Amino acid sequence: MAVSWRSWLANEGVKHLCLLIWLSMNVLLFWKTFLLYNQGPEYHYLHQMLGCPTETKATFGVHLKIVGDWTERFRDLLLPPSSQDSEILPFIQSRNYPKLYIDGPFGSPFEESLNYEISLCVAGGIGVTPFASILNTLLDDWKPYKLRRLYFIWVCRDIQSFRWFADLLCMLHNKFWQENRPDYVNIQLYLSQTDGIQKIIGEKYHALNSRLFIGRPRWKLLFDEIAKYNRGKTVGVFCCGPNSLSKTLHKLSNQNNSYGTTFEYNKESFS
Repeated sequence: MAVSWRSWLANEGVKHLCLLIWLSMNVLLFWKTFLLYNQGPEYHYLHQMLGCPTETKATFGVHLKIVGDWTERFRDLLLPPSSQDSEILPFIQSRNYPKLYIDGPFGSPFEESLNYEISLCVAGGIGVTPFASILNTLLDDWKPYKLRRLYFIWVCRDIQSFRWFADLLCMLHNKFWQENRPDYVNIQLYLSQTDGIQKIIGEKYHALNSRLFIGRPRWKLLFDEIAKYNRGKTVGVFCCGPNSLSKTLHKLSNQNNSYGTTFEYNKESFS
């Protein structure tokens, strides 16, 4: 028995239309999520909690870069419109903040950087966050640890990103200069892209600006210089950044050098 198209539309058409709309929305959501993740999950989600608590500091910080609707909405839940440019969450008694759940604490391979006499720590962009607790620990007291020389390399695409930890790096630099240990920490900042601004704004950041380079590090030359300066010693290499950066450092760590210096590679991923 033939069924007219009007009869079918009346009985089944609405169901099929709803199913089509539902499938279209799921496909759209999938591709939106895929594209956000592909552009770098570290820029769209909470990268990770900073393990900043030390013997003299019982707090930790969360650093979040506002790029995309997810992070914008999260910012709007925390900050009133008048203070959305603030770097610190304002204390407002009358404001009802959302309840946040925190997992952890978790260990990190970067804790081992304190157990080497010499460590090379390399960060790409927001990948600097795992190093925050290490830098804070050294700021409190470096003497109980084996570490006696730290090479800290940080590569960013835009100049403003360096402001995330500029104060911490300046305090660390000043501390070792005051203690007559200027060779304890070697800070090198690399700006891989520039829009004309080539320094960190602020007089107090003069020490960092003198260590700011335009372009990307020449990794082979850097490894050769570290090997030459630390002949016959073992250098711990720690990296948190894009896979391409990690692979480059891993490859260089496995290469032999004429100075008898050994590089031991460690890494932490964004995920």
